[in-house]
Amino acid sequence: MLLGPVVRRRVDLEVSGVENIPARGPVIIAANHLAEVDSLILPLSTRRQLSFFAKSEYFTGSGIRGLLSRWFLTGTGQIRVDRSGDDGALAAAEQVLTAGGAWAIYPEGTRSPDGRLHRGHTGALRVARRVPGTLVVPVALSGTAEVNPPGTRRMVPGRVTVRIGVPLPVSDLVGADADIRSGTDRLMATIRTLGGLDYVDEYAQR
Repeated sequence: MLLGPVVRRRVDLEVSGVENIPARGPVIIAANHLAEVDSLILPLSTRRQLSFFAKSEYFTGSGIRGLLSRWFLTGTGQIRVDRSGDDGALAAAEQVLTAGGAWAIYPEGTRSPDGRLHRGHTGALRVARRVPGTLVVPVALSGTAEVNPPGTRRMVPGRVTVRIGVPLPVSDLVGADADIRSGTDRLMATIRTLGGLDYVDEYAQR
């Protein structure tokens, strides 16, 4: 409510396919990741309250700024994660889905360093398999790196496009052999096609 109007004054936001996000029930929003502002753009583009992973450093700041950061992240349902590896974060995401919530994740694991779509990590589908009925919705973002240049916190006027694909049952992604790696590759291929993105079969480097 507070940040939305600020972002919309700076960003010409075009969203297609919002009707593809189920109004209720467990759902994973899986998107490519170009800029910090992605985590503001996605909630503005959906009708669901989204929970994201947030790196643990955001929860450990000192002073008033650190206190406000913890208050904001906790109040909006963000999931603290140690990026060196934290199975507890996946368990927390599972709890969000079990409660019928919506979890948003960037399968690349970090922002793209070159604007291309990179190989996805398997966490999203590993969690999805544990919660019956979970649907995975692919999303392709474009333009966010231009309105929020990498390495900065500033925003400049520009156009951002959000394309939301049809929801996919986990079984459709992993196939009869329940192969999480292949299923994740299929998910990334769907995001690639949805956004007309260039793809590189390597993990993105922070």
